Amino acid sequence: MSDASLHSASTSQPGEAGFGDFFALLKPRVMTLVVFTALVGLLAAPVAVHPVVGLAAILFIAVGGGASGALNMWWESDIDAVMKRTARRPIPAGKVTRDEAFAFGITLAVMSVVMLWLATNALAAGLLAFTIFFYVVIYTIGLKRWTPQNIVIGGAAGAFPPMIGWAAATGTISIESVLMFALIFLWTPPHFWALALFMRGDYDKAGVPMLTVTHGRRATRVHILAYTVILAVMAVGAGFTQIGGPVYLAVALVFNALFLRDAVAIWRRNERMAEADNYRVEKRAFRLSLWYLFAHFTAILAEAALRGIGMVAWA
Repeated sequence: MSDASLHSASTSQPGEAGFGDFFALLKPRVMTLVVFTALVGLLAAPVAVHPVVGLAAILFIAVGGGASGALNMWWESDIDAVMKRTARRPIPAGKVTRDEAFAFGITLAVMSVVMLWLATNALAAGLLAFTIFFYVVIYTIGLKRWTPQNIVIGGAAGAFPPMIGWAAATGTISIESVLMFALIFLWTPPHFWALALFMRGDYDKAGVPMLTVTHGRRATRVHILAYTVILAVMAVGAGFTQIGGPVYLAVALVFNALFLRDAVAIWRRNERMAEADNYRVEKRAFRLSLWYLFAHFTAILAEAALRGIGMVAWA
């Protein structure tokens, strides 16, 4: 397909679903994180993987992540329509119907699991299937609208990709893959709660029981600090394990010091102070959190590369 045809498809008239509309159902920005962390899990594993097998594994993990996004949008089209940051998604915008999104998501989900099984092994495929089920059924349908801990629960689904990548390479689950899971799992709450502090109006309108809505902003600030402290201890501690090393430890020390600085600053503030500077500190913490995972997983990848050329990180 040419660039011109892609542009034409992605800018179809209202009511006509184009390529860009179905691609948007996959949540491409979220998929980028899925692909990157799964790739790190695959390459950090102590097993050589044929490039074709590795490429196939990452492709099918990405498709599975996209399937989860499409099914999430299918179920949440009602609240997407009333939230400013999601109102232009394909379903509320009238580009794709709910039935089309559901069929698209289910098809991709089944295909991704089956193809990952054929390309790698049953454990990796099983983890991918469980991740899709967990995100769509347990989190999106079951718990997101019922508990203020929705972000904590949803974080587990987003934390599986490096475990799946590791399993695709080794056929096993190990402490190293669990640590990568924990890094994403513990990062997710302070990341999203920082966003919720300056985007609360959207969640109020949609009736989503975000912590800022159910327990107030003071409690949210306390939770951000608590989770960031636990995250920092775990992230720095991982530097002394097999996925860590001097490069990772240096990155972890710097980024966790900065994240803790912002979490403490958020905890010390009240709404009057935050409104006075348009949530400057909260927005700074959110921007930092976007780089946090990228930096840590890049460092894990760097340590794996150093081990690959014979430079053992820790004796």
